[in-house]
Amino acid sequence: MTDLSELRFFRTPAHPCSYLEGHQAATLFVDPQTRLDASLYSELSRLGFRRSGDYLYRPHCEGCQACIPARVRVADFRPRRRHKRLAQRNADLRVTEEPARYTREIYRLYARYIDQRHGDGDMFPPSEEQFTSFLTCDWADTRFHCFRDGDDRLLAVAVTDHLDDGLSAVYTFFDPDRGERGLGVNALLWQIQASRDRGLPYLYLGYWIRQCQKMGYKSQYRPLEVLVRGQWRELRDPPAGGGA
Repeated sequence: MTDLSELRFFRTPAHPCSYLEGHQAATLFVDPQTRLDASLYSELSRLGFRRSGDYLYRPHCEGCQACIPARVRVADFRPRRRHKRLAQRNADLRVTEEPARYTREIYRLYARYIDQRHGDGDMFPPSEEQFTSFLTCDWADTRFHCFRDGDDRLLAVAVTDHLDDGLSAVYTFFDPDRGERGLGVNALLWQIQASRDRGLPYLYLGYWIRQCQKMGYKSQYRPLEVLVRGQWRELRDPPAGGGA
């Protein structure tokens, strides 16, 4: 096991926050020269870090702790009625596990998703280089879980990292013209069940932000544990503040 006290970190300069308007953000990165592997990644995930490409990071903002690491305790998760209806709606989909790499088919779906759903975001405009540098990694155990319909059309991809104590939902993209299927929610429900099937206790969801609607949805998946002041606690009522 790596001695975490020997790790070096770098903090980015302050920049406009992507989630909270009018806020400044900063990010703490593990030194890119560190020899990373899946075991160290698992340790740091328990401390609230996330992966983007080959980098491990966590928010480190002056005077703000709005980004709270969150994970679903999968053994105790019980789908709601709407989740069950959604699962029935997508019962025809077939899921295949594929290597985390660029293919023309997967990239085309990614580019359509970014163009139509995130045209004002940091990932616009999409490119093949950006796709690879964001989603793939040389040292992590990453898989692309591909959801296909009966005609073998690719409808969604759940980019998933395999950790020692769970799966990590890195990113999901899907056909933006198939909103009636709820493909993003369906992929998350599938990842919860996949974690349970593998005997893993958690699905890591990244950061829960109470004030941000596009991140607040994560509180719907209970029991949700959040990392507050260095301790994982079950989310009952939205906490006033937190952070690892």
